[in-house]
Amino acid sequence: MSGKKEAHTFSKLAEELVGDLRGVPFDEPKRSKKRATQPLAVVVEQLLQQHQIGRESPEHTIRAHWPAIVGAANASYSHPAMIERNLLNVLAGHSVVRNELFHHREEIATRIRQLPGCGHVKAINLRSG
Repeated sequence: MSGKKEAHTFSKLAEELVGDLRGVPFDEPKRSKKRATQPLAVVVEQLLQQHQIGRESPEHTIRAHWPAIVGAANASYSHPAMIERNLLNVLAGHSVVRNELFHHREEIATRIRQLPGCGHVKAINLRSG
């Protein structure tokens, strides 16, 4: 048998009892779970993909075309933040701009869906900011 043997893992209670016997404090939180160690490259790739670092995202495309979508005046007082559940969150810094965008939200959503990679955006959500 030329296989690598896995180390035996003890329960938290057993580790705590052995630590008490040896005088070593048990510093792990009670509710934490031990997970298998993953290679660093896999973890970094998952984080890059999750946060879309170094990759083109629908939010980047929308931000690049935002002045053309809503007009230069409205674009200077608003910012497309992020897409959550097919809903684009837009921060509007001025109440008049927020009201203007609210009245044209269907037309804005239609223009956004025409952008490459943004066909899944169904509506916009306006927030103060």
